[in-house]
Amino acid sequence: MAVSRGLRCCQRAFAWLPVLIIALVVLWSYYAYVCELCLVAYLIIFHILFVLFVWTYWKSIFTLPVQPGKKYHMSYADKERYENEERPEVQRQILAEIARKLPVYTRTGNGGVRFCDRCQLIKPDRCHHCSVCAVCVLKMDHHCPWVNNCIGFSNYKFFLLFLAYSLLYCLYIAATVFKYFIKYWTGELTNGRSKFHILFLLFVAVMFFVSLMFLFGYHCWLVSRNRSTLEAFSAPVFQNGPDKNGFNLGFVKNLQQVFGEEKKLWLLPVASSQGDGHFFPMRALCEARNPLLANEEQWEDDGIDEEPHDSGEASSLVIERET
Repeated sequence: MAVSRGLRCCQRAFAWLPVLIIALVVLWSYYAYVCELCLVAYLIIFHILFVLFVWTYWKSIFTLPVQPGKKYHMSYADKERYENEERPEVQRQILAEIARKLPVYTRTGNGGVRFCDRCQLIKPDRCHHCSVCAVCVLKMDHHCPWVNNCIGFSNYKFFLLFLAYSLLYCLYIAATVFKYFIKYWTGELTNGRSKFHILFLLFVAVMFFVSLMFLFGYHCWLVSRNRSTLEAFSAPVFQNGPDKNGFNLGFVKNLQQVFGEEKKLWLLPVASSQGDGHFFPMRALCEARNPLLANEEQWEDDGIDEEPHDSGEASSLVIERET
């Protein structure tokens, strides 16, 4: 018992190692740029980018993932009735009764109710169980080791801004240091310490910029389609079958889902996402209210290959258990 507890403590400590590495690199870049090179003409913009970068990184790390509300958890009576019942068909009926009272529209791959056996709850749409955090996370995107946190509904906007300001921070350092790198290359610089900091500042800035550029571009594409990373790999399943564009409301509305309707808050790491993470507007519902919308967006579905599903599967109720 004590050994397993010690192993868990070690695991939690090691989980902070990537965050510590990023923090040390950022602190060194600040010291090298401000104290060693002291490029006075560039310090104002540098500090603005530095503050926004650190602010968004902090929010990405310490904004806790939001878990489903109480109404999605099984009550004590339902849980006792479910655990005491040995017949699978009756267990499915118990879960079906609970699911009918909730705004849940996504299903498992075979059309059943999405149920987390570990958390003992009906999963809201776009909610998934994180094996690292050991909780169900609303609109889970992925678990990021570089922030030692789950990226989901509560901090996805902060994560996107963190990537954006990281890119700008690296680009600004590389652009302003480059001419001093040329002087170092031609032998005009005589200060040995400055040579070291210029060389490594440029190298680290370019290396991080290239890697972050692809990651940020990928997440921009996800936001434009209103998908999470998990949904990009495995399309959400509705009563009519899987649909990659099930939550795609159009480019502008997709942006508003993440950043909110107040554009003045889009670039600041403050909570402004729409909704509470339990329910998300779906394209199918929007098309039912406005049939013209289906004709306007029909071209988006031409490139999507969907497998035919029997409509009878929608009525079946199968329990999805986390393993």
